[in-house]
Amino acid sequence: MRKVFLLLIFTIALSACKSTSTSTVVTKKTRTNTPITKRAPVDKETSRLTEAIIKNAKKYKGTRYKYGGTTRKGMDCSGLIYTAFKEEDISMPRTTTTLATHGDWIDLKEVQEGDLLFFATSKSSRKVNHVGIVTTSRLGKVEFIHSSTSRGVMISDLSEKYWYFAFVQARRVL
Repeated sequence: MRKVFLLLIFTIALSACKSTSTSTVVTKKTRTNTPITKRAPVDKETSRLTEAIIKNAKKYKGTRYKYGGTTRKGMDCSGLIYTAFKEEDISMPRTTTTLATHGDWIDLKEVQEGDLLFFATSKSSRKVNHVGIVTTSRLGKVEFIHSSTSRGVMISDLSEKYWYFAFVQARRVL
């Protein structure tokens, strides 16, 4: 019964997720203090950078896992992030723990391509120890690329039970 309840909550949460390529900005308030909003233009430079970073990360698909690695010979999860951003001349922290404090915290419902997802994969701790880059974000579907200890650099779906329960936070760095 508990599993059914959790599955129901998970389904509702995912169906409530929605990402858009524009954001809402409060421009001024009316006399009644009701905000008037308009759509902010999409930043083309950020969009180009995001696409390039994801493309960089995908080049390493299939690369084996190697603790501390940042090359085709092997890489760990934070090494993948470090390398994908570095190829676009963007300096990022090298460790998952430091990455988890970099950028702005965002709600999972607002996650977009290029955002970072953080996980706690240890059964005895909720301390962040894994990171991935969002590659796809649309209603009910969030995919991310990461380097797993068992299969190396790969793309996974956040709705997979393991990743869903290990999820801790999302951060926007661009």
